[in-house]
Amino acid sequence: MSKDRVEQIVKGNDVVLFMKGNKFFPQCGFSARAVGILQQAGTKFETVDVLADPDIRQGVKDYSSWPTIPQLYIRGEFVGGSDIMMELHESGELKKKLAGE
Repeated sequence: MSKDRVEQIVKGNDVVLFMKGNKFFPQCGFSARAVGILQQAGTKFETVDVLADPDIRQGVKDYSSWPTIPQLYIRGEFVGGSDIMMELHESGELKKKLAGE
């Protein structure tokens, strides 16, 4: 059930970040860094607070086969967590992904 909910969220938003807290009040350093990267990239994005829903927290890990939070999806594609986001941001690849290149 929770994987289905995660899939609906992923497919229903161009850019979505599953994180601890939300974009206005991140609840961990990795989530705060991920939000900062997306804000620097100047993109519109949605956030899902995994702390508010244990089913979503486990469901997103099962959906991606990735054990940690945060998790970024762009147009339905799993991108990665904050470390991968930082690498992509620094190389310029994140902006290309966000632009659909």
